[in-house]
Amino acid sequence: MSRPSTRPQILEGGPLRYAPENELGVVFLFSHVAKKWRLRIEQIRPGFPDCIAYQRTDRGEKRLRIEFEFRSKNFKVQRHSARGCDWIVCWEHNWPGVPKRLQVKELRRHFGLGFNVWILPVRKKYQNLLKDRVVEWWSLPSRASKDDILLFYYTHPDTCIKNVFRLGGEVRPSKRWKFIGGPIHKIADLEAPIFFKDMRRDRILSTAGFVRAQIRGRRNATEYWPYLYEKIVGRNPSIKRKLAKYAPERLA
Repeated sequence: MSRPSTRPQILEGGPLRYAPENELGVVFLFSHVAKKWRLRIEQIRPGFPDCIAYQRTDRGEKRLRIEFEFRSKNFKVQRHSARGCDWIVCWEHNWPGVPKRLQVKELRRHFGLGFNVWILPVRKKYQNLLKDRVVEWWSLPSRASKDDILLFYYTHPDTCIKNVFRLGGEVRPSKRWKFIGGPIHKIADLEAPIFFKDMRRDRILSTAGFVRAQIRGRRNATEYWPYLYEKIVGRNPSIKRKLAKYAPERLA
């Protein structure tokens, strides 16, 4: 058998050397965090739900029914009943429409592989909304997760990245709008914006899909975050402290 050309991300200090690639890896990692979550495991079983546990609370022990999934949306794909479960424990949370009664525990975040970076074009008529420190709901990519970085790119008239926000909660469908989204919290306004022409002239950033596509659509820019971060902080050194939590070395 030939070996894969790439390996999963390394879990520094984790009980597993590399990030899991299947549900079994999720179960293994869960066994190492259950105590931190104040859980007493009563049963692991092959049928739904996968686990019965009790969590210590101020009012005694609370019974929890837990289902393990590699990605949270597999719960829906397998047509499990939300009424028969309390928690989904997964490696990656990719289900924006998860029922409110289900609590999702995303192990990826727990083991420090924390955030993605998105570039979001914003038209002129919506730009004033981004003056607020907190925007209660903004349309977002379905794969975005809490604490992801959001770089807002003004399409007209400036064609530049002007604001840095973070996603303040999980992405969910809106009761009012057709789109999914969530609350966003401002990290900083860029007094010295990053213009499209700067990215197009950059040796590395010019190869990015979001630059070649003229920054149309909501793009995942995580792979290029070290280069974007360098430009943002280089031009706006006063916000380096605000972005410390999101320095490129925190990606892995």
